[in-house]
Amino acid sequence: MLKTPICDLIGIRHPVFQGGMAWISDAVLAAAVSNAGGLGIIASGSAPAEYVKEQIRIAKALTDKPFGVNIMMMSSHVESIAAVVAKERVSVVTTGAGNPSKYMNLWVEAGVKVIPVVASTGLAKLAQRCGAVAVIAEGGESGGHVGETTTMALIPQVCDAVDIPVIAAGGIGDGRGVAAAFMLGAVGVQMGTRFLVAKECSVHKNYKEKIIAAKDIDTITTGKRTGHLVRSLKTSFSRDFSAKEFGNDVTVDELQALSTGAFKLAAVDGDLKNGCFLAGQIAGLVKREQSAQEIIDEIVSEAEMVLGEAQKWAR
Repeated sequence: MLKTPICDLIGIRHPVFQGGMAWISDAVLAAAVSNAGGLGIIASGSAPAEYVKEQIRIAKALTDKPFGVNIMMMSSHVESIAAVVAKERVSVVTTGAGNPSKYMNLWVEAGVKVIPVVASTGLAKLAQRCGAVAVIAEGGESGGHVGETTTMALIPQVCDAVDIPVIAAGGIGDGRGVAAAFMLGAVGVQMGTRFLVAKECSVHKNYKEKIIAAKDIDTITTGKRTGHLVRSLKTSFSRDFSAKEFGNDVTVDELQALSTGAFKLAAVDGDLKNGCFLAGQIAGLVKREQSAQEIIDEIVSEAEMVLGEAQKWAR
């Protein structure tokens, strides 16, 4: 049985979080992951509070297990979404792309467990001071908005920096990654790319097919000039964006305009030419569509096997 302190803290069976992916992680996927024993997470992205409220209520109808909501601090709707998750008393809130401290008291007083995504020890320490019950330390191997420190380097440093549990994210897609995260000091993992191909995931079929077809070298990071580093699959869009980024004839504002709406085009419309298909470096390990239950059962079984065999190297 793969069980760690994060399981008791949140009330889940397995220490596996499903990443909150904008335009992808809806109530159906989140409920399926929670029913499978992990922590399903609804992504608010740039959606308005009413959408988030609707998704929370759909999830409550589909599962009696804990689930979470991911809130992007950059969202123009963050104020109203923060209030909704407090009023709905969601089990867990994860946050990204900014500092959540302004809303921490609101959530904590409502009994919501706050687990921010961090990319540095400094942010992890700040989250702990503000009342976070755990942090998700995310390495640059992950898909979407990323930092530059790798998971292997980041996790042990964050574990040393805080006294609260650490969840590892970035480049984890199977049981070997889970076992490695535990060896680095984490007590759980968060995965996004692997759940993109869950049967319950509503992302466009073109997106799933691109993930399944991806090889180990098929992701690219862009956005250094805009200050928002993003990892996605290599496509005509991402290659064109990368080329423009290093040219002198395109301004930062023009670059940002180019990327606006590109992720939705990929996730919702499956636009192979103009869409930005966010994915982590682990995409090359994802080879087939499975149910959320099958994904979690497989990962847990693999991790148990790897951890059980690890002692053969210690004499």
